[in-house]
Amino acid sequence: MSTLYTVIVAIAAVFNLGSGILTMLRVRFIFPLFDGAGIPHSWAVFPIGTFKALGGLGLVLGLLGVPWIGLAASIGLVLFWTCAIYTHFFTRFWPPQSVFTFVFFSLSAGSLSLGLFV
Repeated sequence: MSTLYTVIVAIAAVFNLGSGILTMLRVRFIFPLFDGAGIPHSWAVFPIGTFKALGGLGLVLGLLGVPWIGLAASIGLVLFWTCAIYTHFFTRFWPPQSVFTFVFFSLSAGSLSLGLFV
């Protein structure tokens, strides 16, 4: 396992797990983003928060020696963040926080691409 892979996957895991937990806790700053993108508040816990948190946990398991779970988590997170980017384009909703969508997508794509070759 390369150092670059470990660092990228660890950062992606922490970011996605943290974001998922905050979403499931329904922190106040998330709901204006949901409203602007037309996402129902009832989706905060499931599917959005749950998928992000499980993706982060899957990346951790991949680092701890179960590579196929880490790879599956990377694929799931890439799909999740692709849908998030699509939602921003579809709704034409681009708040300043949108940059984080691309950061999360890039970390997930990096985890996937490095996981395929490590």
